[in-house]
Amino acid sequence: MDPFSQLSQLKQGLDAMTKTVSGLENDMLDILKENTELKVENQLLREKVNKLEKREENTGSKSQAGLKSLRSIYNSGYHICNMYYGSHRDDGEDCMFCLDILDNFENHAQKPKKD
Repeated sequence: MDPFSQLSQLKQGLDAMTKTVSGLENDMLDILKENTELKVENQLLREKVNKLEKREENTGSKSQAGLKSLRSIYNSGYHICNMYYGSHRDDGEDCMFCLDILDNFENHAQKPKKD
């Protein structure tokens, strides 16, 4: 093979390699761009989840405080149900409406957190 043919063949190979490298470079830039966008989106979603978890925790502590207050009022001898609210209960007398409210309140507060 003469030197001119060898040089021509080498040039064609180099051109093909240059196109391949350029394509890989473009693909890499697209991947890096997508990766950056996903990192930002992931961070925003984590912040949103943290806010929701904090809100859930605050609601849970408020619910526990509310339950404690209702139980205290009931145990001190007063109705907490809407039927007889604020009226005095006789000693040793339980009210099924009041107990239902307390049970529902406790069951609501003990629901498992969703992942």
